[in-house]
Amino acid sequence: MSITSTQSGTQGGNSGNTSARGRKAGSSGGAAPTSGTPGGTSPLDRFFEITRRGSTVAREIRGGVVTFFTMAYIVVLNPLILGGFSADRAPRDVLGGWLPALQVGAVTGLTAGVMTIIFGLVARLPFGLAAGLGINSFLAVSVIHEVTWPEAMGLVVINGILIVLFGITGARTAIFKAVPKELKAAITVGIGLFIAFIGFVDSGFVTRTPGGPPVQLGTDGSIATIPTLVFIIGLLLMSVLVARKVQGGLLIGIVVATILAVVAEQVFHIGAAGPDNPGGWHLNTPVISGQLVSVPDLSLVGQVDFFGAFGRIGGLAATMLVFTLVFTNFFDAMGAMTGLAKSAGLSYKDGTFPRLKSAFIVEGFGAVAGGLNSGSSNTVYIDSAAGIGEGARTGLASIVTGLLFIGSMFLTPLTSVVPLEVAAGALVVVGALMMSQIREIRMDKFSVALPAFLTIVTMPLTYSIANGIGAGFISWTVVATASGKARKVHWLMWVVTVGFLVYFARGPINTLMGV
Repeated sequence: MSITSTQSGTQGGNSGNTSARGRKAGSSGGAAPTSGTPGGTSPLDRFFEITRRGSTVAREIRGGVVTFFTMAYIVVLNPLILGGFSADRAPRDVLGGWLPALQVGAVTGLTAGVMTIIFGLVARLPFGLAAGLGINSFLAVSVIHEVTWPEAMGLVVINGILIVLFGITGARTAIFKAVPKELKAAITVGIGLFIAFIGFVDSGFVTRTPGGPPVQLGTDGSIATIPTLVFIIGLLLMSVLVARKVQGGLLIGIVVATILAVVAEQVFHIGAAGPDNPGGWHLNTPVISGQLVSVPDLSLVGQVDFFGAFGRIGGLAATMLVFTLVFTNFFDAMGAMTGLAKSAGLSYKDGTFPRLKSAFIVEGFGAVAGGLNSGSSNTVYIDSAAGIGEGARTGLASIVTGLLFIGSMFLTPLTSVVPLEVAAGALVVVGALMMSQIREIRMDKFSVALPAFLTIVTMPLTYSIANGIGAGFISWTVVATASGKARKVHWLMWVVTVGFLVYFARGPINTLMGV
């Protein structure tokens, strides 16, 4: 069952029981699952199959806008992770080089916009692409101390080329099809729990504790900040609108909560969160200041050294870095697309979805483009579930999202008006909707329940989709084999399981190899 089946008639999406119809299950292209609705007459409708997927142009536009606003934080956050406003406030590479935040912001919007539009045109799915948070953090924390920024981006490009080759040769599709359907459902549920947890953390509803339990409610066990209160109000408003089947409920909630945040900032002068202001806004403060329009600085485009890292740190060390990038990129995207396709009611019986191979190939090129533009690998965002929850079912929504990303390069002050706390509310609502997939898992069979459980809980607890998939793969393969069901385990599951074992042990392996 898909998200749309829990809100049948709300957004005009296909119900989950239609996912077996249409083309032969397991196909990677062609028509999407349909509900028997005849195709539209306009070229736009026929190209994107808008009517066949139970949507309308208005819903696609609205869904694309919602996806953008739930993803727009990356235009602000990516520059803060990869760059800074001065050398002493930015990650510096092995030679002391650093990336200016404004330049990183420009290429972040450019790459996300172009790749999301291409994805919408080629894969024709409502998924947005942008700089992956896992990989950009890995680059800024672990990689950059050993190589220069251009060399690090060269590794990202190599990672992308390998992923593209996996997509072209069909290896990525074959691995996807080898995953049991129960594990695919668990991935969807895990992503739902993960994005809800992201929303709780981003809003300050859940915080770290100085000692004792790893997390706590709000500040010292209570809701004590205005930004978190805005999150709660926005969350409740969106929940009520979705429950009452109000068209555009998430978008209305985002707009109203943003207005509330702007008013709260004007009245209370809350400011940005920091050591001296723990109760502030967590990323961007909801105010409009300075110029509304600015010309983007694209100086970072093309600043890449493809093989310099191999010469600087050696072939083995550079290869291990590429291996980590590929594994993270490969399985984060696979998990995200699995969950999003199910959410949109576009999955076939075996968990595949329309234009699967095209989606994998374009996503791989997102990594290449991100490296070439020095904005880090671009990948499919689970935040796209917000747009899907709003009714998006086709690539037209992605084109809308992409155009807004390109516009964000010129309208950074307006883009940053929506605070992270407001976007977090939409993530929690969509996460709750995605949890409905748990009914597809045979929890009464422990050989299924354990891998599914590990997949679901590992994602939010380790803040990684790839880690959750790895825990699920390894436990599924081992438990099934030890239970006398080895013949039911696809040989590719074993190959990937071995790969994940290496991935999880890469730290000790690097130490033993002297890397």
